[in-house]
Amino acid sequence: MAVGSYPFPNMSPVAGVKLGSTSAGIKKPGRQDVVLMELAPGSRVAGVFTRNVFCAAPVAVCKQHLQSGAIRYLLTNSGNANACTGDEGLADAIKSCRQLAELAGVEAVQVLPFSTGVIGERLPMARLLAALPAALESVSDDGWERAAKGIMTTDTRAKGATAQFQHDGETIVVNGIAKGSGMIKPNMATMLGYVATNARVSQSLLEQLAKTAADQSFNRITVDGDTSTNDSCVLIASGQTALPEISDASSELFAKLSAAVIDVHRQLAHCIVADGEGATKFVTIQVEGARDSREAVTVGYSVAHSPLVKTALFASDPNWGRIVAAIGYADVEGLTAELVNVWLDDVQIVASGCRADSYTEEQGQAVMDKEDILIRIDLGRGSAAETVWTTDLSHDYIKINAEYRS
Repeated sequence: MAVGSYPFPNMSPVAGVKLGSTSAGIKKPGRQDVVLMELAPGSRVAGVFTRNVFCAAPVAVCKQHLQSGAIRYLLTNSGNANACTGDEGLADAIKSCRQLAELAGVEAVQVLPFSTGVIGERLPMARLLAALPAALESVSDDGWERAAKGIMTTDTRAKGATAQFQHDGETIVVNGIAKGSGMIKPNMATMLGYVATNARVSQSLLEQLAKTAADQSFNRITVDGDTSTNDSCVLIASGQTALPEISDASSELFAKLSAAVIDVHRQLAHCIVADGEGATKFVTIQVEGARDSREAVTVGYSVAHSPLVKTALFASDPNWGRIVAAIGYADVEGLTAELVNVWLDDVQIVASGCRADSYTEEQGQAVMDKEDILIRIDLGRGSAAETVWTTDLSHDYIKINAEYRS
């Protein structure tokens, strides 16, 4: 089940980036489950990763290899997370990098490995390594949708986003794909994401942009409050443009690039929420009037993670008291109930901490019956504002996760 219509977009190639996929039969025979991204020499890569203490072996290897720079290949398998697999799992991740490097004629440290799927099981290395030659042969500059399908696990649809802009007669393209449906919560967001541009960007600015874009997109979504062991989001700049390298954060070109990169990240984040496991609602929680960003995010996630709020959303029940309760128990020091106002779309349900005089149950019901819902909260404390995106919690969420390993 998924919310709304999110067709995979038509994507122009990103010069210097090729993608391919093949099947290794990691979880299901014949399923595309090995994805390869080939980067032009000189490409720069920055990454944002999970903060889960039980981070998967490929995450640890990615962090090490990124320090060397000069990344040429990204290797992803779905169906197996290679997490909580100890020294053997770490050795498997390294071995996959070495094998691909040998086939491609690069160094092992120039390969970044990624895995997604079931936790606690070793990778079927013989099948994975045997699939690498076919993955190499399959790469092309129009392989974005095939790659997006190859990284899926419980996703019901491939997720992609794209943006373009012109600067001094040159076209800059930003493409991205992602996977994610369950175990969705920030630090990082629970997903795999790959965003690439043909722009030429300094390493320091690329790393800054990767973090900023993740904070404004993947770190503002939640489905179930669970943070995975394998979360990774990579930003690639292939540098295949005649424009000069972007090294000034105050430049017009960096502003244009930042806007496009953040837009693609947000599109992908919305795709993940809309495809949340068992989701029937896409919910935007907009918190304003906070003293700072942290406070606004805290309140937003307090509402978004409330099982009572989420089940009311699934039932289309305008039980707005659950929203107020979640605001009230958020960790916000000195929050004054009498200053708080709350709306469902444009229907005010709470005014100065009490039920709004103008509110009727029929108005609330009309909003809750919709598939796309806005909950707007004004804390009346300051000028900071943040937005969080989430879903409802349905019977199907339980069914999907109860049957995940079957």
